[in-house]
Amino acid sequence: MRLANKIAVITGAGSGMGKAMAEIFSSEGAQVVLADISGKQNDVAAAINSGASANAVRAVPVHCDVSSEEDIQNMVATAEKEFGKLDILCNNAGFGGPMAPLHEQSLHVWNRVHDTNIKGAFLGMKYGIASMLKTGGGAIVNTTSASGVVGWKHHSVYGAAKAGVNSLTRAAALDYSDQNIRVNAVAPGTMWTGLVEASQTHAEPPADYPVLAGIPLGRWGLARDIAYAALYLASDEAAYVTGVTLPVDGGYCIGFSGMGAERPGIASVNKGET
Repeated sequence: MRLANKIAVITGAGSGMGKAMAEIFSSEGAQVVLADISGKQNDVAAAINSGASANAVRAVPVHCDVSSEEDIQNMVATAEKEFGKLDILCNNAGFGGPMAPLHEQSLHVWNRVHDTNIKGAFLGMKYGIASMLKTGGGAIVNTTSASGVVGWKHHSVYGAAKAGVNSLTRAAALDYSDQNIRVNAVAPGTMWTGLVEASQTHAEPPADYPVLAGIPLGRWGLARDIAYAALYLASDEAAYVTGVTLPVDGGYCIGFSGMGAERPGIASVNKGET
């Protein structure tokens, strides 16, 4: 029960890493507001509530386009209305866009990727922090990407957005370090989530996938790998940790050697929301 008596808001909570965060956070005692644009957050909340006793954890779903200031304001207001405060904010919603060389990327893709990833994180922090300041502090966990830490071929647009979120994380950590608000980020590597699975012919993560050759631990990351890292950063166990971008990537970033070859499978992976 590492999050007992905590109120958490999680964006992108309808599937993948956000869903895993919702499930694990609630199992650790948090009450959760599940924000998503897809509608799938309703099913996640219903499943959490069905397993809760009358006096235990409950989940509240809310429709939220993270690029909408009005939706973000409503999301934070929902946490305050339903639970009285906001302790934890996970800015997890993201959009990858198509992979392509920079000169083939469109301004439309640039705007969509940046609206969801960096604008969404900015708005979430802006209104989440304002709420936390009223009640004595809190913890923010932003989901970024290994492609925002090191270069990924054909990832210029997405990588730029995620690198921007890493910078926002560091700056906000300094802005609020004396007001009991910690701001950290988790940077997933090559992940096997529902989005990826839907684009593949395999029901399970294939152990011989070519991209795994660049990952020292030799396997796909799973949604729960990210969720447990976020749990640590959100919990009081990380009370002395702020401004950190934590790669959860099987060692990819430390083992990165400027791989310039095509990486089979990635082009079909990073096309949708996470």
